[in-house]
Amino acid sequence: MTLQRLDPELTSDDKLWALLSWIFWPIAVVVLLMEDKKSRPFLKYNSVLSLACTLICYIIFFLTPLEWIFAIYMGIMAFQGNWMEVPYLSDFVKKQGWV
Repeated sequence: MTLQRLDPELTSDDKLWALLSWIFWPIAVVVLLMEDKKSRPFLKYNSVLSLACTLICYIIFFLTPLEWIFAIYMGIMAFQGNWMEVPYLSDFVKKQGWV
């Protein structure tokens, strides 16, 4: 994982929604369905990445405690306003045009 830039345009609302998207994946779906939320790049990035990570963990690991720890860590980093990258997965999501 690499840490990217802090975005000065982030609001505390954006950070909270990103945190919740990581910890409770159904909220990521809600964020992507809300017009005002999905137009925010930080929220869209974290929601899509959260869903992709959750899907991979369901397929491969069946949501082990390590996935929960990872999701909480990513949520905390998102709440701090950091753009985190998950190796390979972040690039895949960007290449697909999802974010």
